[in-house]
Amino acid sequence: MAQIELLLPKMGESVAEATIIKWVKKEGDAVKADEPIIEIATDKVDSEVPAPEDGVLLKCLVKEGDVVQVGQPIALIGLGDAAVDSSPKPSAAQVSEPAAPAAPVHVEAAVLAAPIAVEVLREGPSGRFYSPLVRSIASAEGVSMTELETLPGSGQGGRVTKQDVLDYISKRPANGQSSTATKPVSAPAPAPAAQSASVPPAPVRTPQRPSISIGAQDEIIEMDRMRKIIAEHMVMSKQTSPHVTSYVEADVTNIVLWREKVKKGFEAKEKTKLTFTPIFIEALAKAIKDFPMINISVDGDRIIRRGEIHIGMAAALPSGNLIVPVIRNADQLNLSGLAKRVNDLAERARSNKLSPDEIQGGTYTLTNVGTFGNVLGTPIINQPQVAIMAVGAIRKKPAVIETPAGDAIAIRHMMFLSHSYDHRVVDGALGGSFVRRVADYLEAWDPEREI
Repeated sequence: MAQIELLLPKMGESVAEATIIKWVKKEGDAVKADEPIIEIATDKVDSEVPAPEDGVLLKCLVKEGDVVQVGQPIALIGLGDAAVDSSPKPSAAQVSEPAAPAAPVHVEAAVLAAPIAVEVLREGPSGRFYSPLVRSIASAEGVSMTELETLPGSGQGGRVTKQDVLDYISKRPANGQSSTATKPVSAPAPAPAAQSASVPPAPVRTPQRPSISIGAQDEIIEMDRMRKIIAEHMVMSKQTSPHVTSYVEADVTNIVLWREKVKKGFEAKEKTKLTFTPIFIEALAKAIKDFPMINISVDGDRIIRRGEIHIGMAAALPSGNLIVPVIRNADQLNLSGLAKRVNDLAERARSNKLSPDEIQGGTYTLTNVGTFGNVLGTPIINQPQVAIMAVGAIRKKPAVIETPAGDAIAIRHMMFLSHSYDHRVVDGALGGSFVRRVADYLEAWDPEREI
């Protein structure tokens, strides 16, 4: 009976691997075309891999918890109704073929169980991505982030592969580097006093964590997979970019009054609600076109200026975690289009129905801390972007306004904008001017604007 290999499909731009969460079907189970066989996860999005045709799941080639590369075989499927009877034969015949891809899976499992000697980040200072398998091997063998950054990668886009790391490790003992990679941190005692002064720079990248005592009434909560990814990404961002934050207070009275006036008509006409988020995104897109050097990324000593404006919007999930779906080509959408896109992405984010592509490729990020009643915040840059803006709660405040009769004090709807940016490439003049321009666009809102 004919059989086919089920490969891990490509799941979006720059997504090269996925974690196996759960096998929905077991070996020997009948499957139908488009029926889910396995659940996988990529960074922040969980999804399912369906059966390509009717048949029987003959062999599971990977285990739950394994990290699998795109294009790697994950299962053998016997085709046709008779596959149930003939499944033992194809299974035996094919076990020898997938042995090669199965090997790295077992290697990875062994590496993950090994003691961690050094901390290796998911993304290096140069912006190069390192897979969990590469990081696990490097960590276990004491290969530092600095060493990884110097390795020439043989993988797609110059990525460092497992073989690249193993080849490098095999050469290190001859140079006497393998033993010295981890010893300066754990055993500095043998070093003479004269050499001790030169040792401290080595462990700077891996600061010793403080010991934490646990009381009888304390509860230990294990981080879930998404929280671990978020924590790692935030630490990496702070280590990569020197953050500076500029603040501006904006008078959004015209926007508040206009929205209150048109929101019912807008919902009846467009079949979607009008929130403040699409209004903020529209102003951001306009300001980015005025200041294109905000819409960049850093690649070593090179600056990449993005030709398109893709704005991510941070959304809180019911679990308490965060996800950032991306509105592509935001500058090309009108307010109605932005409102529909914002509401659609927010709804599907809450129900975990986003595709990997929908959280990739953002060039600038907006986060709304005002949702939680916060007046302002200092957001962390979403790498590899160089800037992010937080909008605070809109509050009524007494403010001085200019009138033909002179200055007057009036009750106005005010809001703070917080703009964090990477000071390596964005100076205070650019970062401050940008957030001021966003505020200008919001304050110049036409109260007679047609929907």
